[in-house]
Amino acid sequence: MKKIILLSISLMVTLGLMAKGNESRQMMDFGWQFSQNGKCITVDLPHDWDIYKGPNPDKGATGTGGGWFDGGKGEYKKMFATPSADLVKLHFEGAYQHAEVFINGQKAGQHAYGYTPFTVDVTPYLYKDKRQNEVVVKVDNSQQPNCRWYSGSGIYRHVWLLTMPKVHIAENGVFVTTTEVSAEKAKVKVEVEVENESDGACQAIVTVKGCSEQTVSLKAGERQKVTFDYTIDKPQLWSPESPHLYTAEVMLNGEKSETVSFGVRSFSFDAENGFMLNGKKVLINGACVHHDDGILGAMAFDAAEIRKVRQMKEAGFNLIRTSHNPTTRAFLDACDSIGMLVIDEAFDGWRTQKNPFDYSTVIDSCYREDIHALVGRDRNHPCVISWSIGNEVMERKDIRVVYTARQLKAAILEKDTTRPVTEALCSWDSDWEIYDPHAEVLDVVGYNYMIFKHASDHQRDPKRIMWQTESFPRDAFRNWSITSDFNYVVGDIVWTGLDYLGESAIGRYYYKGEREGEHYVEGGMPEWHGAYCGDVDITGWRKPISHYRETLWSDNTSLYMAVKEPDGYFGTIRETAWSVWPTWESWSWKGWEGKPVEVEVYTKQPEVKLYLNDQLIETKKVNRDTQFKAVFTINYQPGTLRAEAGEERVELSTAGEPAKLRLTPDRRTIKANGQDLAFVTIEVVDQEGRVCPEAAIPCEVSASGSGKLLAAASADLKDTEPYTSPHVKTWKGRALIAVRSAQKTGRVNLSVKSSLPPASISIVTTK
Repeated sequence: MKKIILLSISLMVTLGLMAKGNESRQMMDFGWQFSQNGKCITVDLPHDWDIYKGPNPDKGATGTGGGWFDGGKGEYKKMFATPSADLVKLHFEGAYQHAEVFINGQKAGQHAYGYTPFTVDVTPYLYKDKRQNEVVVKVDNSQQPNCRWYSGSGIYRHVWLLTMPKVHIAENGVFVTTTEVSAEKAKVKVEVEVENESDGACQAIVTVKGCSEQTVSLKAGERQKVTFDYTIDKPQLWSPESPHLYTAEVMLNGEKSETVSFGVRSFSFDAENGFMLNGKKVLINGACVHHDDGILGAMAFDAAEIRKVRQMKEAGFNLIRTSHNPTTRAFLDACDSIGMLVIDEAFDGWRTQKNPFDYSTVIDSCYREDIHALVGRDRNHPCVISWSIGNEVMERKDIRVVYTARQLKAAILEKDTTRPVTEALCSWDSDWEIYDPHAEVLDVVGYNYMIFKHASDHQRDPKRIMWQTESFPRDAFRNWSITSDFNYVVGDIVWTGLDYLGESAIGRYYYKGEREGEHYVEGGMPEWHGAYCGDVDITGWRKPISHYRETLWSDNTSLYMAVKEPDGYFGTIRETAWSVWPTWESWSWKGWEGKPVEVEVYTKQPEVKLYLNDQLIETKKVNRDTQFKAVFTINYQPGTLRAEAGEERVELSTAGEPAKLRLTPDRRTIKANGQDLAFVTIEVVDQEGRVCPEAAIPCEVSASGSGKLLAAASADLKDTEPYTSPHVKTWKGRALIAVRSAQKTGRVNLSVKSSLPPASISIVTTK
């Protein structure tokens, strides 16, 4: 029996602005001069110049894959004083892409891959007197196309100024695992790697709080690891339902060097028992999620990353696949604290190109560095249960692909042996079985849209552990059934959890007379700039398919009702491979009176009653045979539609004419740190407060006080207005605003003007 058992404690470095003993980390996000095409403006990071320009369907170099944005080149410049420290380094969480770093006119470093973090030692280039130092970062995203989705352009993640003595804990130098985890105790092993960047030999004293100190002797330029062991009695185990985190401290030479939080959990995969977490079987209901944050483009604000994870949690998912690239530190921190499992993915493709300027152009020189950056940074997160080395690689029929897979897996194992390695395999023809040697490299085999092969594959290889790493949204019931019925299939991961930018028009439905075909038809889809295949749209609205999926995977969901758009109401509906039928939380179908409408009710209650204007229409049984749906066909008439199941009831009422705007913030108070965000939903409602589901109202948004407007947009992925513009037209009665705090306390005063009465709200900013 092939079985993978992993017992681990994960350790997460807490990043702050204050000095930690003799080492410090200071945010460098504010006050950069950004230059492009002869123009210079002041920007604060994170920054994505593409999202400020908006899509360019006439000549956007990134094409349909990148959302028809321009890409190009840009330059960032900032002045800073020489810190009082032995070593000074700049840490970039991500810059897309081909970044070059210059200090006082001298090149200090470079980094090709736009999704992995990198650190540049700038010590040799700094002025030793009181002169200010100039850092210039050149970012080149002009070689297009290079990505199959929206990448964004620029320094789109945080930058940190690191100072440290010459003898210090190495970057990503703390790694914690356990040899035993149970309800009674957890045996903890802490590895601390110390680095000596001085010219001479030295000694260092290392301590993990609660353990005896150890002395390590290092030669000049040497790194050494020291190991600590201790036990936690009756640990609170980390899980998605109870994401408990501990804290720990690592000391170097008597000074606190790292403050960390960590989670204790054990997990295993095997074909007989499935996926076990802390000794209990868990069915994986996963979502593929791209790196963009919707209306913010690629700008990776911590608050937006946290919101993204929370949206997936609220939608009922328990796992996210970071398709198809490394995510941010903040995203994984959120998965740790909120409770979300993660497949941490490194690359989309390998040596055979999918796009002319993709990772295939640098893989041989960069793959080991990039994998080490990914695994070294992320291996201490309790949320991460698997590493993924690739996705639908083009060379899959070339036997040399097996060698590449082994290379990439070996690079992972150099940094972490506590998690399985997976990869998303696919087949677009009849040759699936030839991939067995490739699949054998993997600890868990990823199936993209191929899980229907599970029975024959299991017969051929009974030890193989499978999960469907991508699936069509409309196949929700089939994929839940397979995972529920066969232990060797440990989960399903839908494409996708969220709508996203780029891969334009995947998941679209359309009307007869509009452009035919899938998103990848010749010439692409320049009228679209994003993907509509998500369970949740870019404003945060959960589509009915999201509620249905949650009903399948959980026994504790609320009764839900939605209405399928009548075929012919706006036009004859056509679907594409990743679409579902357009279905809405609406009982407003003006002009359709007396014509048939399909109503869907999702529940695991045994029976549903449907009422229209308090008259019982029909009672239907609900069970696995009905796919946990009650589907009613009734003739439309205005009023109130009500579904009842057990003690639950849900209603949809016909909306009147648009009367006002309703503004609903996700938070009333945010931090006055120049980085925090509030997301405010705009809804067009009638006099009774009912959302007007077809309202398309042009709005103008303004913000003043202790913050500024960052973005405003609807979920209409054909609207070409830049997301950072103050102008937005509601779509399906909704839009979303993002407000960024200033570095002062007070209030952000937000107002929205339209043809309806103006609406306003205030958000408090506090230290």
